[in-house]
Amino acid sequence: MAAAKKRWDAMIREGKVKILAPREAGYAIQLSNKPLLDVRPSIEREKAWVKGSTWGVGGVVRLHYPMIVEEKFPKDTELIVACQKGLRSLAACELLYNAGYSNLFWVQGGLEAAEEEDLAREGSQPLKFAGIGGVSEFLGWTDQQRVQAAREGWGYRLLYSARLVGVIVVADALFIGAQQVGHYLQEIRSH
Repeated sequence: MAAAKKRWDAMIREGKVKILAPREAGYAIQLSNKPLLDVRPSIEREKAWVKGSTWGVGGVVRLHYPMIVEEKFPKDTELIVACQKGLRSLAACELLYNAGYSNLFWVQGGLEAAEEEDLAREGSQPLKFAGIGGVSEFLGWTDQQRVQAAREGWGYRLLYSARLVGVIVVADALFIGAQQVGHYLQEIRSH
């Protein structure tokens, strides 16, 4: 990963890939119709996506990826590349640049860094929350969720606090239930 990071930093430093903040990407899409290539996995894309973005090229960055992209975008296209946090999109930019794409724009910090007003969004969640899953999503443990809770006020915080208390109560009930079953099984064996 460290070697890849050095290569990506060099690409940016040498101007092979240009940096855009999420807000700048939104302006570029609106004002100059630059296409946005979304390289996130489907589970993130299903939650939220940039309106008009292209994902149909698989969402997985692999060596054959540039050939798939070329079916939709000629190599002279000014292409904005984005993912959730900014790493997959840098990897995609490297592959695309090496395949002959020379007008690449990378969304720094990924869609997670975007504020709601930066990009036109479709889907059920804000773009910055699309990469959150599992227990973290349910309990609101991530930095983005904490910032949102601070904005929303006590109702939002109470919701996630209630969920945490619920998880603790369920875990406790399961533990006590397992102990009771253990005692019951010991009693049956001793008779």
